[in-house]
Amino acid sequence: MNSRAIGIVSTGMYVPSQVVTNDDLARYLDTSDEWIQEKVGVKERRRAAAGESTSDLAVAAGLQALDKLSIMPSDLDLIVVATSSPDMIQPPTASIVQGKLGACNAAAFDVGAVCAGSVFALDVAAGLMLSHPDYRHVLVIGAETYSRILDWDDRTTCVYFGDGAGAAVLSDVPQGRGLLHSVLGTDGLKWDAITLLGGGSTYPASEDSVRNGLHKFRMRGKDIWTFATTTVPDAIERALARAALTADDLDFIIFHQANINIIRENMGRLGLPMHKTHTCMDRYANTSGASVLLALSDAIEQRKIRSGDLVALVGFGGGLSWGVSLWRWA
Repeated sequence: MNSRAIGIVSTGMYVPSQVVTNDDLARYLDTSDEWIQEKVGVKERRRAAAGESTSDLAVAAGLQALDKLSIMPSDLDLIVVATSSPDMIQPPTASIVQGKLGACNAAAFDVGAVCAGSVFALDVAAGLMLSHPDYRHVLVIGAETYSRILDWDDRTTCVYFGDGAGAAVLSDVPQGRGLLHSVLGTDGLKWDAITLLGGGSTYPASEDSVRNGLHKFRMRGKDIWTFATTTVPDAIERALARAALTADDLDFIIFHQANINIIRENMGRLGLPMHKTHTCMDRYANTSGASVLLALSDAIEQRKIRSGDLVALVGFGGGLSWGVSLWRWA
C-alpha cells in the first residue's frame, strides 16, 4: 500500500484585464443583461488581450501559486495543463508553459477533457506522484482563451464564456489529508453535444457538418443541462460512497462554473445549502477547463475553505466527460 498522501498545497489564478459586460454583448446580440444574469448567472467576463495567449494566462496563474511557496519553477518535477483552447495543436501548451516558467527539470503535457479538464489533470498528476516517488512538486494548471474560438454572433454560446486560468501545486501532505477518492467518466455516445473541429478532422469535407455548425464552437444547451443535473450528482454520490461518506459529510464543494442554475439544482439534489459552495461566474463567466481551479483559488482567497475540510471538486462538460475528486484539505 502506498504510504504517500498527495494534496493541494497552493493555488493561484489569473484573469485578463479586459472586461466584457452583458451590456457590451447586448449592443449587437438579441439578448440583455437581465436575461443572461437570470438564465446563466454571468454579469461580465474577461477577454485576453491581442498578444495574450493561453500559455500566458497559465504562466501567470502558475507563478502566483508558486509564489505562495518556498519553491522555484526549477523545483517542479511535472507540469500538467488542462485546456481545450491550446496555443497550438502541437506542441502541447504545457511545453510552452514549461519554457516560459523556466521549469527546466519538469516533464510537461496537456490533458484534453474540456470543462472537466482540471479535475482530470489533478487526478492524473496525483496518480503519477504515487507511482513516481521522485515527483515531489507538481504544477497543475487549467487555462482557456475561449474568446479566440467562439462565434461571437451566436448568442447561445458566447454569453457563457470568458478567458482565465487557475493553478494548483500538488505535494506531500500528512496522512489522512489530500486526495481521498475520485470518479472520472465519459459518455462518448454524446460526443457531439459540444464541438469544435480540430486539424485532423474529416468533417470540413462534409456539407452536413458545415450546415450543422460543426466548423465553429457549438453547444446543445438542453443536452448539457440534462447531463449536468443527472449524471453529475450521481457521480458525486458514487465518489462519496467509495470513501464511506455521504453528502452530509461535505464541508465544501466547487463546481465547474457552467451555469448558476445548474449549481443550484445540483446542490438541491444533494441536499446541501448554497453556502457550502462558491461561485465566481458572475465575474469571470464559464472558463471551461480553468473554471474549477480558478473558482477554488478564488474561494481560498476568500477564506471559505479551512484545514481539515472535506472538499469536492466537480468538473463536467464536453466529451461528455465528468470528474469528481474528494480532498481532505491540508
